Amino acid sequence: MRAFIAIELSNEIRCSLAQIESHLKYSGADIKWAEKDNIHLTLKFLGEITEEKSEKIKYILDEIAKQTKPFELSLKISKEESIPFLGAFPNLNHPRVIWLGLDKGAAESRLVAEKVDDALLKIGFQKESRPFAAHLTIGRVRSPKNKEALKEKISSLRLKDYSLQLIDAITLFQSTLTPKGPIYTKIHESKLIN
Repeated sequence: MRAFIAIELSNEIRCSLAQIESHLKYSGADIKWAEKDNIHLTLKFLGEITEEKSEKIKYILDEIAKQTKPFELSLKISKEESIPFLGAFPNLNHPRVIWLGLDKGAAESRLVAEKVDDALLKIGFQKESRPFAAHLTIGRVRSPKNKEALKEKISSLRLKDYSLQLIDAITLFQSTLTPKGPIYTKIHESKLIN
């Protein structure tokens, strides 16, 4: 099965992200927007794994969860102008992925991702080549159509408030690819209890 490890988001945060998507859609850019219910904070993409490997991963996640305290997570907002920390990979001039950064919880998420990465190395997974950057992917750019309008919409976005969520679990998901988009199924949830 194709799998990844992630932090699930609250409905409040997903609704905030839907507002941002709605604003950016007015750019007319050619973007495949993430389904609201599919948005999550990826800690590690695993690719294809066996059932045997899945059991080892569940054990590792449970052990990491025992050593990790629940923490708060919120969308990143510039304090001066209420601008979300919104951007594109690799950059706004050549956008491929539209993302939103985190404020509270970014450091804690990075620490959990590093623990996951280190522990999975012991069972044959490659260590990530780049440092973990806590972000939420909200869309994937399909073509350069209306790229300048998209840049303008990203620059002009203002968010009146943002949602806070208590993170109390890390989750192993199965990802099933379909013509209509991916379907994510929760395989295992490890509660943070430290």
